[in-house]
Amino acid sequence: MPRLQRKGFRTPDEVRSFPSGRMDVITLDETQIARFVFQPGWRWSKDVAPIAGTRSCQHRHVGYTLSGTLEVLMDDGTRMTIGPDDAYEIPPGHDGWVAGEVPWESVEFTSAHSFGRSPDELGERVLATILFSDIVDSTAVVERLGDAAWADLLREHHEAARTVMDRFRGRELTTLGDGILALFDGAARAVHAAAAMGPAAERLGLRLRAGIHTGEVEIVGGQARGVAVHTAARIAALAKPDEVLVSGITCDLLDGSGLNFDDRGELNLKGLSRSRPVFALRR
Repeated sequence: MPRLQRKGFRTPDEVRSFPSGRMDVITLDETQIARFVFQPGWRWSKDVAPIAGTRSCQHRHVGYTLSGTLEVLMDDGTRMTIGPDDAYEIPPGHDGWVAGEVPWESVEFTSAHSFGRSPDELGERVLATILFSDIVDSTAVVERLGDAAWADLLREHHEAARTVMDRFRGRELTTLGDGILALFDGAARAVHAAAAMGPAAERLGLRLRAGIHTGEVEIVGGQARGVAVHTAARIAALAKPDEVLVSGITCDLLDGSGLNFDDRGELNLKGLSRSRPVFALRR
């Protein structure tokens, strides 16, 4: 349960150092916040890539710049300069470097858990409820709108979905084309988030389908891996437009939650060895 609390960066819970940079991390129960300090000459591809083991930074960053200037280059060639007093969001798939002679200092709200840590350090198995959401008939929408308008609409959708996930304490791990993968620390929160994401998408003229499963996942480099992730994805693929499907395991965890479901029977999930009970959220 959220509680009234405070901590200061003068006495961080963790200090994480790497070439030309450091992070001070404070933990407020399930939330971690970091202060980044990158020295002139720091560059992700030079100083952090050898630690992360990825071609580009795969973290989503949301924060506020206290001082200095950061140049960001996305994998698609998009470039942006972030300066003092700027609030920013940087999607996964980018390089970044300090511009000028002033250290770049910022406060980060999304990447504190795993930035600057190696896959070996991050290899952890956790029990989580996994949500996959997907836009229905996205190809037809792209064809109707055109690429530029679709990119704008997809960005609006992702922003609306993130607002919902934040409300229900979801942790976005990645966007997969027009889909979103997120983890939740409770089954009810995941279902409520999926149910709320649908109307948010409808306001943009879109329709969603969603699949939810609860199981152990391995978090490596900020990404979720394991059979449970594939199970959630396969369940999502079976959902009809505007439908939220959950696995039998997740449904069992929701006894007493006030949520009601219709039994869809034992269904075969592509690539998995046996059929699984699936239930549809009753609206």
